Amino acid sequence: MDKVTLERALRDRTHGDVDFTPTARALHTMDASNYRRVPDGILAPRDTGDVTAALEVCREHGVPVVARGTGTSIAGQATGTGLVLDFTRHMNRIVELDPDTATAVVQPGVILDDLRAAAAPHGLTFGPDPSTHSRCTLGGMIGNNSCGSHSVAWGTTADNVHRLEVVGPDGARRVLGQGWGPGVPDGLQALVEGELGLLRTGFPELPRRISGYALDALLPENGTDLARAYCGSEGTLAVLTEATVRLVEAPRARALAVLGYTDESAAAEAAAGLLPYGPLTVEGMASDLVRGTKGLPKGGAWLFVETGGESADEARARADAIVRAADVLDALVVTDPAGQRTLWRIREDASGTATRMPDGSEAWPGWEDCAVPPARLGPYLREFRGLLAEHGLRGTPYGHFGDGCIHVRIDFDLLTQPGIARFRRFSEELAELVVAHGGSLSGEHGDGQARAELLPKMYGPDLVRLFERVKGIWDPSDLLNPGMLVRPEPLDANLRFAPLPREPVDVAFGYPHDGGDFSAAVRRCVGVAKCRNTSAGSGVMCPSFRATGDEEHSTRGRARLLHEMLAGEIVTDGWRSTEVRDALDLCLSCKGCRSDCPVGVDMATYKAEFLHHHYEGRRRPMAHYSMGRLPRWLRLAAPFARVVNVFAGVRPLAALGKRLGGIAPERDIPRLAPRTFRKWFERSGRPGGRRPGSAAGRTTVVLWPDTFTNHLSPAAGQAAVRVLEAAGLDVVLPSKGVCCGLTYVSTGQLDHARAVLRRTLDALEGGPLDRPLVVLEPSCAAALKTDLPELLGDDPRARRLADSVRTFAQVLEERAPHWQPPRVERPVVGQTHCHQHAVLGDAAERRLREKAGLEGELSSGCCGLAGNFGFEPGHYDVSVACADEQLLPSVRGADPDAVVLADGFSCRTQLEQLGGRRGRHLAEVLADALTEETDGADEADEGDQRGQQ
Repeated sequence: MDKVTLERALRDRTHGDVDFTPTARALHTMDASNYRRVPDGILAPRDTGDVTAALEVCREHGVPVVARGTGTSIAGQATGTGLVLDFTRHMNRIVELDPDTATAVVQPGVILDDLRAAAAPHGLTFGPDPSTHSRCTLGGMIGNNSCGSHSVAWGTTADNVHRLEVVGPDGARRVLGQGWGPGVPDGLQALVEGELGLLRTGFPELPRRISGYALDALLPENGTDLARAYCGSEGTLAVLTEATVRLVEAPRARALAVLGYTDESAAAEAAAGLLPYGPLTVEGMASDLVRGTKGLPKGGAWLFVETGGESADEARARADAIVRAADVLDALVVTDPAGQRTLWRIREDASGTATRMPDGSEAWPGWEDCAVPPARLGPYLREFRGLLAEHGLRGTPYGHFGDGCIHVRIDFDLLTQPGIARFRRFSEELAELVVAHGGSLSGEHGDGQARAELLPKMYGPDLVRLFERVKGIWDPSDLLNPGMLVRPEPLDANLRFAPLPREPVDVAFGYPHDGGDFSAAVRRCVGVAKCRNTSAGSGVMCPSFRATGDEEHSTRGRARLLHEMLAGEIVTDGWRSTEVRDALDLCLSCKGCRSDCPVGVDMATYKAEFLHHHYEGRRRPMAHYSMGRLPRWLRLAAPFARVVNVFAGVRPLAALGKRLGGIAPERDIPRLAPRTFRKWFERSGRPGGRRPGSAAGRTTVVLWPDTFTNHLSPAAGQAAVRVLEAAGLDVVLPSKGVCCGLTYVSTGQLDHARAVLRRTLDALEGGPLDRPLVVLEPSCAAALKTDLPELLGDDPRARRLADSVRTFAQVLEERAPHWQPPRVERPVVGQTHCHQHAVLGDAAERRLREKAGLEGELSSGCCGLAGNFGFEPGHYDVSVACADEQLLPSVRGADPDAVVLADGFSCRTQLEQLGGRRGRHLAEVLADALTEETDGADEADEGDQRGQQ
């Protein structure tokens, strides 16, 4: 059946969203595995009727069907060549939650954390919680029989499923529970009853046996539980449309004991001995996977052991008992929920951080979650390490040590034929090792294409033939997810890297962390989909996805399109691709992914690279000429600032100017400063930067006159000078003509950016390059810190300048460590600038605010204006939605006396235009407090003088 006919039939017979565009197909070629299969099209069904109709259409025309949630599976089972059913868009409701029976009825597209949030007010939760809990779906968890860190207490998903409603490939709707009911496919009961002996002897007993079909759940002594048997079938038997799941009582309080060991083998040996103490979790990981071990106990590996109780004291007492019982190098017990979340993030991010070796080389899944009996974990790990060494491979195990389940990413070479051959040999030998220890090839995420071929090693030929017979009863035409679990495709076929170019493509940025290879940079995205996390306080990434909910506007979605652009099969016009351009159009270049993505995808850089090539030799959008070259226009306009402001205040003239300049009609044009910051500085009696009366030997710092501070917000620069001088520092400005190139980079005008940056380096040579460079605007600081050395990697001055960059708070902390700021003693609200969060860090700012008595936390996220983004036509609604997510609510609900902090000009502009509030740079707040202190001291002196008279 050709795609056009299939698409037409689905549009005629379903009410869901049918999408056969190259963009939709490209977004669904991969999950979080090593595999790639190109689908014909995507359907987002609205209800069970749509699922039934879609299966009928596909059965009539022999088109395979793959049910998909968020696509975080790591064995390839969420990829397919026919129709993909995407349940995340519409079938994502919690139908019912009954606290009395501790059950919930959910559709397959419900995000796990949404269910947990709905259950929390009743003191309940859903027990299984994989590290992707913020974005994985219940349907995907049931399909893979997911587990998570709390399985030692609450078991796998199969242990928590009560009743399932499914649609078979024949269109029949079935209800699966306990007992042989009317929904059972013909022949299944007879088959099971004829193979009782094999079913009773063929399955190993261990807590994390996920491989194959769970047919032993159909034994009469196990309750003939069809719902449980369906779990882990990876969408190969029927399509789930609704599930009734059990909820468990959540502990009122929790404590987290972190136990330090010499290495992961020692931690693994200890894990099973902690189970009698009734922990909620026993997780393990080694130091190789931690970006800095600050806050962790001493050791080369750790066990994360969580305990619960009715009170904090009870939870703490249980954790202390475990610490006393454990033979450890060092230990830490954390009862503070925020501290626990910080530590758990280290563990949860391991699925991403493990994809890079300490030397930066790539590592991949494939043997991500084997499981052995917990008591065998230590010996198994030692032999596993030996097998890695025999094959010249590296990988760092981590995961669910209390259940004997190990995750690991291995530095397979999946780009060359010898490397792929070694991948196969290692996989076959590791399967034999796992089986020798009484284990399961999959202990959590399913077999998919990665391991199904090797199931005969675990189960033997008779049981595997029984799996095939069961599949034949449920799905005789092999419609559902063919090539998975039974009659599988080879484990080394359909590798996602096969269509990528083997030679590095010509690019402008240096990609120093990826060996200069743009393909390697794009390969960073392994699909764990942390960018789809929309929970509050989860960081900055990815603001446009939070606003739209569309996969193409997530970091992962954009990376997928870039991958397919390089592959050239679906996206066929390379750098000229309109599909990639449109997906990147709503990227705010916030750089949030650079820090929040566990593998460090930097979509802002990739966007700039793409725009550079896409518009090479072609006419650009007008906004690129106006806002992209803003520093040039503002320099020209500076002498006429008052006249420009008058014209901008006349509505018809402003409307004409915005239309000609490619500026969104909804936006107000910011007013130019009548006098630039540089002009103020030159006329302030600071020749050469030395203020009158300054003492010799004082530290001199260079204050960067960025475009925004200089032309639009000079008050921030003036305040910074006042505070820096009060702290005992002398301030100088660099020579005229310097620029960080930010606006050129963000619009992909990289040739212009390089020219601007080289002129800047020339202007700074001989002095300022070797002094602390204070940059008030976070986006400009980030550009100098990252874009400069990556665009001019051949110029050693670029790295010197990048290393000299300091934020306002950083330079005060480093160069005036004993200076005490004035006490403001007021609450603060506002937002940490996204570039500050992603590139610069805000630890120094937090400490400075604390010293000044500025209490409260700033919100995370992105303001939504993001330089030129929010001013460009077509972006206004998304820009407002981003601001409405965290920034504006934090300000609306603030104490009337609160200081609204916003160090970035974009953030201040967004606050003023959308919230009617004036945001201020931290330097302005401190400068005002200094003035109040001085005024107060002057009044006191006058009083003393009057008293003496």
